[in-house]
Amino acid sequence: MARPRPASHPPRPTAAASEADATALAPVLEPEGRALLDSLAGYREADALAVSSRLRAAGHPPERVAAALTQAALRSRAEARLGPEARRMLFTRDGLEQATRPLVAGLHADRLAAAGARCVADLGCGLGLDARAFADRGLDVVAVERDAVVAAAAEVNLAGHRGARVVHGDAVAWARAHVPAEADAVWLDPARRQVGGGGSARVFDPEAFSPPLSVVTDIAATGVPVGVKLGPGLPHEAVPAGAEAEWVSVDGDVVEAALWFNAAARPGVRRAARVMTVRGGETTTAQLVSGADFGDSPEVEAVGEEGMAGLVGAVLHEPDGAVIRAGLVTDLAASWPVPTRQLDPHLAYLVAPEPVRDGLARAHRIEAVHGFHLASLRRWAKETGVGRLDVKKRGIRETPEEVRRAVLGGAKPGRRGGAGRHATLVLARVGRSRFALEVTPLD
Repeated sequence: MARPRPASHPPRPTAAASEADATALAPVLEPEGRALLDSLAGYREADALAVSSRLRAAGHPPERVAAALTQAALRSRAEARLGPEARRMLFTRDGLEQATRPLVAGLHADRLAAAGARCVADLGCGLGLDARAFADRGLDVVAVERDAVVAAAAEVNLAGHRGARVVHGDAVAWARAHVPAEADAVWLDPARRQVGGGGSARVFDPEAFSPPLSVVTDIAATGVPVGVKLGPGLPHEAVPAGAEAEWVSVDGDVVEAALWFNAAARPGVRRAARVMTVRGGETTTAQLVSGADFGDSPEVEAVGEEGMAGLVGAVLHEPDGAVIRAGLVTDLAASWPVPTRQLDPHLAYLVAPEPVRDGLARAHRIEAVHGFHLASLRRWAKETGVGRLDVKKRGIRETPEEVRRAVLGGAKPGRRGGAGRHATLVLARVGRSRFALEVTPLD
């Protein structure tokens, strides 16, 4: 039985307690407001005051000007993440925080299409980014959103996508009434922040999401293919039995943990990491999967304190964050064709005699092994002419910024083109000792 929370302890945030999105959309839903917004191509937020004065002097109502400038700013921020199509879309401040990248939304659509879906219920559709991807794959989509402002933005963003419609209403109630009769697959992106009071608080308990994870499993019990997007910090113990959990990273940034149920889950896969890299418009993908449950990864020999001095010339590999989040570090080591050890049983660093370039880890040649003592590292930097220093760490309390400042003294850290040698240190606690590995990135 759970212990009652002390009366003095503040209640944990829940996404369901969020305030309605305050972004004003009504003025830009009208033809005049949309035309004004579309005329602001190239708008910069630094010019907000001048542009606002000019537009109001031209006779535009203040509400229309404010809404158009807000949307122009949101479009500018969204374009870096969503691509040029953002220039024709509408956004809310809160919705943009959780919007799915088109590249990742395409993965969701491909997964449900492969599961045999014909009509997807996108429950809590937000701005409609996933719904757009479903429609682009030829699937019918019912996008359900309870926030009237967000639903209005989704309707604009889905305009022209045949087979997609937006329903303003409660997503859970709609699912109970219409799945599986009207939708043969379900996608959910639960709210994971409590928004209100001019700020937001991250929600960590899956039962405090909106809707809660238990509602997702109830929907999955109907037997239809189900996918749900969750935060990368999803605890392993929260992954329901029978679900496949896949962590996805894009260019080194872990963007989500997706759970897949029924036909949307791959047979024999319990956990997976998908690493995507975009270069010059081309996307490469590397994957690692395991049918074993969390905590059942293979054991790998550890270097340990006694082996640190012999690492010079070996290659240190830093697994991608998706591999780490999925608990697949030693699975990765076991999959490689070369003998691979873990630096320490508690650290996500692997050591091999040569670089392994499978897209799932970054490789660094170990040039020297130092004890982690700031005074001696300061002497090392001065004697070897280090002018720029990158710092990575595992199991060390000091932050990279603190170490960089202490080692370089008054030099400006990270300055491009600065005088001196560019060096990289990997700080790690191995056993009971702390080490600083001087490495050269090989990727």
